[in-house]
Amino acid sequence: MAALVALLADDFEKRAIILGRAVPLAADEAAVLLVDVESDAPELLATLGARVHDVPVIALAATPPTEAALPPSWYACLGKPVTRPVLERALEQAFDHARLRRESAATRRELEELNEIGIRLSAERDVETLLRLILSRAREITRSDAGSIYLVEEPEGEPRRLRFEISQNDSATIPLSGPGDTRPAGASVPISDESIAGHVALTGEIVQLDDAYVPPPGARYHINTGFDKHAGYRTKSMLVVPMKTPGDDVIGVLQLINCKRDPARRFASPEEIEAEALPYPERFKSLAASLASQAAVALQNSRLYESVRVLFEGFVSASVGAIESRDPTTSGHSFRVADLTVALAEAAHRAARGPLRDVRFSSDQIRELRYASLLHDFGKVGVREDVLVKAKKLPPAGLELIRQRSEILKRGLELKFLRKKLDALLRGSREGFPARADEWDAELATLLAEIDEHLKAVAAANEPTVLPAETAAGIRSIAGRAFVDHTGDAQALITPDEADILSIPRGSLTRDEFKQIQSHVLYTYEFLKRIPWTKELREVPTIARSHHEKLDGSGYPEGRRGAEIPLQSRMMTVSDIFDALTASDRPYKAAVPVERALDILDQERKAGAIDADILALFVDLKPWELKP
Repeated sequence: MAALVALLADDFEKRAIILGRAVPLAADEAAVLLVDVESDAPELLATLGARVHDVPVIALAATPPTEAALPPSWYACLGKPVTRPVLERALEQAFDHARLRRESAATRRELEELNEIGIRLSAERDVETLLRLILSRAREITRSDAGSIYLVEEPEGEPRRLRFEISQNDSATIPLSGPGDTRPAGASVPISDESIAGHVALTGEIVQLDDAYVPPPGARYHINTGFDKHAGYRTKSMLVVPMKTPGDDVIGVLQLINCKRDPARRFASPEEIEAEALPYPERFKSLAASLASQAAVALQNSRLYESVRVLFEGFVSASVGAIESRDPTTSGHSFRVADLTVALAEAAHRAARGPLRDVRFSSDQIRELRYASLLHDFGKVGVREDVLVKAKKLPPAGLELIRQRSEILKRGLELKFLRKKLDALLRGSREGFPARADEWDAELATLLAEIDEHLKAVAAANEPTVLPAETAAGIRSIAGRAFVDHTGDAQALITPDEADILSIPRGSLTRDEFKQIQSHVLYTYEFLKRIPWTKELREVPTIARSHHEKLDGSGYPEGRRGAEIPLQSRMMTVSDIFDALTASDRPYKAAVPVERALDILDQERKAGAIDADILALFVDLKPWELKP
């Protein structure tokens, strides 16, 4: 009977546990338990325990029980004595049943694993990480010792080719490789029948080889054995599948090498590979093809995602260019603020101690902060240009108008005193005329000098510097000083409205103009929130809107306080103020040294306006010295 069972079993797919003797089984091998109820069953059941429930049982019994009384784990019970044909048929059916059960279980596991792999692939955006994941999981489900991925590239003006992207090998140590990987920089093969990968990319067909050194008759492709000689390896069984998109375009090739019984096995020598590497089972072809298709979709999506990202980067850069074209004096400000803020956020993310040690930013959040920083001033496109680029307190032609007015006043005064002289002469009053004429000349000179002094004071007050209160009072007194000309009309050098503008205590903007400048934050927010941001970037509008808020509530546009202001916005505030202070000279201000800028920031900290922890990190990091 033992000889008969051995005849019915094969070495890889089927084993029988015969009359109480347990035979070791691999995980995917089928087995049938053959027992003699009267003599073997009690001892065998006690020895194997729960294992019986995984194996169909054929029992031999002198008095077979009815079918309804058969234990659940029994496949059949044959009466003794049993003839050879009956036993052969029962064993064959039991083996088929066992094999189908195991294949069904294995298929279910493989489908579950493919689904899990598909989920992971669809969630990964980084191409390098994606390729590593594709190759490692493909090797895992096909029990491959090694593998590699080629990607199709189409250089402009050149034929298509395959670029060797990534390779992994459990048993061979590859010079100049990473952990388990090798990346031959720039290595590529033509898409042609001369190489296996090229053939698969060209035809879109799967190539399965039991021995890569012995290609099928008539095949033009061959493998390069130089790698094996160099690495002390033996490429034997191969499974090479195309990575096809749903449109049937081949975008890459997945190459799997040397199927193993035990996935954890490490081959010690080429001779071990020669003796123990297995041909790839037929079902691994469909598994690898399914995974390669999922990988192609994931890779295509990743490339699409990257192209959209590049497109959006271009849009952001163009938007920043549009902002800065309206005010060339601030050129580069948005990019510098973005660099400073991102460096600050990355430093906070790395902090292992201190008040910011719990701060963590994902790569998407860093990108979100970068976009918010680049676009934080976009709302300036909604501010009137004459306000946006206003360098002096008065409008560009304002001071020139006052100068012209001063000349008219002077001419009118000169005419007034000339008429006095003429009238005196016409009346014939020549006695004492020279003395009176000298008095009139002196009075005229005094008035002209006064106008000149007033004009100097006006020009000085027109500069966007801090204006002392007494100077502002002097400017207002100029508006109240009237000069009577030759027609008898009283004229002032400046109007009350001009005096109000020239009396601005700090900067160059009137209260109304400053409100217009402040409105750029709201314009920015309104513009940014209209963009259909992805989930990862949805906070860009909010972060950008709050970069002028202050912890003490003195900022704008909403006067937010403390924790109401996002941490990212607080970082941007420090960077924005620093760059505004240290940037190259602008018409309305001179650049200040870094030390002075840090002093000003520290004053803001002491006043409770900016975040002390962020400023401390900023000072320690010195991000302005870092190369972008």
